[in-house]
Amino acid sequence: MYVLITPVKDEEKNLPEVIESLISQTVKPVLWLIIDDGSTDNSPKIIHRYVSRYPWIKTIRLPPQPRDIIFHVSYVYKSGFDFLLKYCDRNKLSYNFIASMDADTVLEKEYFEKILRKFELSNKLGIASGGLYHEIDGKLKLSGQAENFPSGTGRVWSKECFFDTGGFLLEPSADSISNIKAIMRGWQIYRFNEIRMIEKRLTGSAEGLWKGFKYNGYMAYYLNKNPILILLNVFDYTLKKPHYTGVAFLLGYIRSFIKCEERIKDREIREYYWTYRLVEYRNLVISRLKFLISVS
Repeated sequence: MYVLITPVKDEEKNLPEVIESLISQTVKPVLWLIIDDGSTDNSPKIIHRYVSRYPWIKTIRLPPQPRDIIFHVSYVYKSGFDFLLKYCDRNKLSYNFIASMDADTVLEKEYFEKILRKFELSNKLGIASGGLYHEIDGKLKLSGQAENFPSGTGRVWSKECFFDTGGFLLEPSADSISNIKAIMRGWQIYRFNEIRMIEKRLTGSAEGLWKGFKYNGYMAYYLNKNPILILLNVFDYTLKKPHYTGVAFLLGYIRSFIKCEERIKDREIREYYWTYRLVEYRNLVISRLKFLISVS
């Protein structure tokens, strides 16, 4: 049994398809909370149409605020999780898993059934998601994400792992921080690419790819990423189309460095990105080289 939240901000174009994909799930949530983040389009009407038909779908509306992809996103998610968990306690709703899904993500019909089955196979699995795909030229293409880290959308925590890692933190890139805290506490995290979800909008495109990758550069600075990893990220982004994303990422990092922007205060996270992440990356490269040598 799982509970789910979905933040919505002016998503009238994608929302009906997204909601239908959740309603069609072979395993439905005990409670689905849709957080309306002050939408000004027809999103509220669409949400209330479904709320009136399905008693397990609830909604809350946050006051309108300027769009901000740094702290505001985590504020919306945290507000949703806080309300959801209090509602479950108050109404004595039982659940074993906590999930989140973006308002532009369409799930395969058995998505949650398959994900929950993965948790049944390992009691050390703390966070999991399916693979995130984009439809490009009529074909589904897997999103290029870091190793097998769970996606931010279609994401499921075991209840124990969620609370063991401090719940959903009011931090930029809260999903990444949740991943790291889970790893540091001995939990396994994984992205199962064979379980599909389709993102209807390319990640970052709401603010433009340039702004999105500059933000990624800022986040790399904020999380205290080792400069060696920064250079590797820049190299990786620059090799892929559109090639300017590497420049945007680097500018976001350098701008934050020059302005001496505040970094995350959590010592555990700072240490991980400065030291442990570099070791993990080195081990990953070595294992790939060994594989290439073995098949050559």
